[in-house]
Amino acid sequence: MSTRTEGRRERDIPGPGQDAPGQDAPGTLRRGVLAAVTAALALGLMGACGGGEHGDAKEAGDETRTSPPAASPPTASSAVAPSLAATPRPDLTGVGASDGKVLTQGELDRAILVDGDVPGFTSGPMDAPPPRGETADRSECLPLTAVLNGKPEPLGKAVAYRQLVGPENDRPAVSEFLTTHGVRDASTLLNRLRAAVTACADGFTASGGDGPSKYTGVKPLSPVKAGDDALAYQLTGDFEGDPVPLVFHLVRVGGTVATFYTANFENGATPPMPPALLAAQATKLT
Repeated sequence: MSTRTEGRRERDIPGPGQDAPGQDAPGTLRRGVLAAVTAALALGLMGACGGGEHGDAKEAGDETRTSPPAASPPTASSAVAPSLAATPRPDLTGVGASDGKVLTQGELDRAILVDGDVPGFTSGPMDAPPPRGETADRSECLPLTAVLNGKPEPLGKAVAYRQLVGPENDRPAVSEFLTTHGVRDASTLLNRLRAAVTACADGFTASGGDGPSKYTGVKPLSPVKAGDDALAYQLTGDFEGDPVPLVFHLVRVGGTVATFYTANFENGATPPMPPALLAAQATKLT
């Protein structure tokens, strides 16, 4: 799905791997209204495509989990306050992912967020990413482009995509995808990303899609406390010299990973992620 991109508005970002000019939703800005941004943000949140394999990336599946340092307080816009204060519907029930089983496509489809799970937020379908996407120029950064492409690695055995929009004039716009792996691969996925956030802190370039993309930095953010494991980070894209923060939050419940992302095209401030979305999704997976 998409949310129209007018100028550099946060609400307008295509979905993973999509080319959706004039549509709203976090996705690959590569070929959308902001072709340059799309190239700079070939992310799942801008329309992620298919990330390259990263067999050379650091294998960290069994590494000890570490907590990232506290992130700076969000300052993107006071208009997001109602969405940040939202709470999940109290009667949500889970599909049993916490026992580590590999969910079926039907179970993923039932578990992913829908209208009413978090009051004030509406959900809609989001197309799956196209087969090709961006590839980082450094092997240690490949886990990051895999997420940008909407295909975090190790690849899931099933996946479901969703676009979520908040109560403040369709803001914030958040894209989500659920991937099911089994506990080992799901743990590896988050640990590879942790290693990549550290290794690629100074940024990297990526090729593929409609041209090269430049990312000027990666930094850890404070994750929402949900699920069995959680990770949050900001990847900063470069759009004609202006910073475009792309924020990713991942939550693992058993062998399933929920990935949420959003962006700020207005002022370079880190866009906040409504914690109720992650809490609600963790509950529906448990």
